[in-house]
Amino acid sequence: MAIVLGPNRYGKAETRLVRVSKDGDTHHLADLNISIALSGDLAATHLTGDNTGVLPTDTMKNTVYAFAKEHGVAEPEAFGLLLARHFVESQPQVHAAKVAIEAFAWERLGPHSFQRKGDFTRTALIDVSETAVQVVSGISGLVLLNSTASEFHGFPRDKYTTLKEATDRVLATAVDAKWRHLSDKSDWADSFAGATAALTQAFVNTYSYSLQQTLLSMGTRVLESRPELAEIRLALPNKHHYLVDLVPFDLENDNEVFIAGDRPYGLIEGTVTREDVAPASAEWYL
Repeated sequence: MAIVLGPNRYGKAETRLVRVSKDGDTHHLADLNISIALSGDLAATHLTGDNTGVLPTDTMKNTVYAFAKEHGVAEPEAFGLLLARHFVESQPQVHAAKVAIEAFAWERLGPHSFQRKGDFTRTALIDVSETAVQVVSGISGLVLLNSTASEFHGFPRDKYTTLKEATDRVLATAVDAKWRHLSDKSDWADSFAGATAALTQAFVNTYSYSLQQTLLSMGTRVLESRPELAEIRLALPNKHHYLVDLVPFDLENDNEVFIAGDRPYGLIEGTVTREDVAPASAEWYL
């Protein structure tokens, strides 16, 4: 039985870029973590060590910094498209490029002073091939909590089930969501802000009987409010809050004092999509 080389790619992971744009005394800050992966006619380097088609990963890193100077850095999706198209168009042996970006937010404190915001990380995943372009935006680490308006009951029980049914509980999660655009042209900033607002509003306004129900509500709200999006994938860890037993202290605990659980945790994942959209042209993950 023959052994053959399967799909492969290579690139430069986690190039850290901080770009300061100066408008007189007022500065603007872009803070990105960029990973690049190229695929194509690259079998020779695996089979024989022939590197004539292997653009050095150090060159990829240098391209990031040079492009940041030459073109500036506005939205992560736009910068990712610029990089991915460059590698596919400039290297004949490269048939596809994937650029993944984490964008870290900073809050302005003055004309040239900033404070790092840690409430979430914005993400972008760009795939450019010779025949297709795909843009996926997203958010990770968006922590949300409802202190009531959540229940969980009616689940099956067996001899290993000890969980009590809840008719009033804390529901908390750290949203990891990615949404696929219908095209590679969009107002990226407006789209991201609108999708994030829709996720948050749906969480706030959904009376939840399960985190699964909340997931569908969040995904539906995003697609209903953002016509430029094809589908959204969500991963919602259930950040458990356990009611503390205060009976030994002769105190009543009316859903007021909790232990915030760390691990293990429930993990709810799902995709919400438009029924009539074309499938994704490249792999993308939660």
